[in-house]
Amino acid sequence: MSTKVAVVSGSNKGIGLAIVRALCKQFKGDVYLTSRDVGRGEEAVKALNSEGLKPKFHQLDINDLNSIKTAAAYFKEKYGGVDILINNAGIAFKASDPTPFGVQAEVILKTNFLATRDMSTHFLPLVRAGGRVVNVSSMIGASGLKQCSPELQQRFRSEDITEDELVVLMQRFVSEAKKGEHIQRGWPDMAYAVSKIGVTVLSMIHARRLSKERPNDGVLVNACCPGWVRTDIAAPGAPKSPDEGAITPVYLALLPPGAVEPNGKYVSDKEVQPW
Repeated sequence: MSTKVAVVSGSNKGIGLAIVRALCKQFKGDVYLTSRDVGRGEEAVKALNSEGLKPKFHQLDINDLNSIKTAAAYFKEKYGGVDILINNAGIAFKASDPTPFGVQAEVILKTNFLATRDMSTHFLPLVRAGGRVVNVSSMIGASGLKQCSPELQQRFRSEDITEDELVVLMQRFVSEAKKGEHIQRGWPDMAYAVSKIGVTVLSMIHARRLSKERPNDGVLVNACCPGWVRTDIAAPGAPKSPDEGAITPVYLALLPPGAVEPNGKYVSDKEVQPW
């Protein structure tokens, strides 16, 4: 029996670290804390060691394709695949940040959507039968969807949208944001929301694709909202602790063997939400 393994991106702090903490307690297998910065990642591992937990560490910068490929090759070589993949890494700008909106849009979409897609491109083929993929999205994406034009809403809710079409739409948002035309073109005035619309729809596309290509493997792919959590991204007055924010992602990661749902859904507080 090969050792089971869970990989959590962006997990040296915040919700990612809390997810690793919970998996170390609940998952029977190796749990990998990953981060861009080796020093910060190793510090986080030491902090969990002091709690009696034993995560492993691997460097992973989702904005660096070579880093993704190196990590994927490592897990393939050492474990033969992965059982849990949690795409948690993401960024946001503070509301007070003076960076022009078009620049913010490009930076946010590059990390939150395009880099998450790169992770999926290289890691989904490694996900073993019975595997679980969890993409951390946001309720801000769900509310941003409602602010999109009817045409955009229709595509983002469509059962036949392809990954290529989704990428084109996300790139279109960035180019229209740079020209200051995004609002009249039917987009919300929130780059973070658009990036998380992308993450949620990507999750749905991947769930449909895996169900079709690997119908007997029972791999479940879902997007989730951790809630409003006290992190570097959210305000310090947010109601949830990181450990509370980890509850839904961990619930989806540990859906029992043989479970067939949720799959291709957007989940918050352990409940499937309308999209």
